[in-house]
Amino acid sequence: MLRKTHLAIGLAAAIYFLPHVTDKTIFFFGVIISTLLPDLDKMFGFLRFPRKDKSGTPNHRGFMHSYTFCILIAVLLAMFYPILALSFFLGYSLHLFADSFTVKGIKPFWPITFVSSGKITTGSKVEDVIFWIFVLIDVFLAVFLFFK
Repeated sequence: MLRKTHLAIGLAAAIYFLPHVTDKTIFFFGVIISTLLPDLDKMFGFLRFPRKDKSGTPNHRGFMHSYTFCILIAVLLAMFYPILALSFFLGYSLHLFADSFTVKGIKPFWPITFVSSGKITTGSKVEDVIFWIFVLIDVFLAVFLFFK
């Protein structure tokens, strides 16, 4: 999925859980930033592991697009920076969940080679509809949160 769709989904989750956390600023920005983190492997080639997929093309959705990585980092954060653990896990796992519906999919429990994939093509009209639905959800949640 595109960055804007991941942000719209992450924003909905951040706003929804905001009333239930104590440090709202850290939680909010933690969710938003973590929603974008799995795609760092696209920007920085050295983060790709394995470097190429079976067809020989650069592997964008490798180790960093797995719940294995997400859980590992969330546990480390829980041990050393507990205030960030929930926001990281929520944002990062929502990114993975959304990508699991795309045609390319993800390997949820890397190094196991099982691929969880769907039928949504990145950048398609279907993704545009999903994006706008989440924008409406974001607006609804924000209005409900701030004007209740």
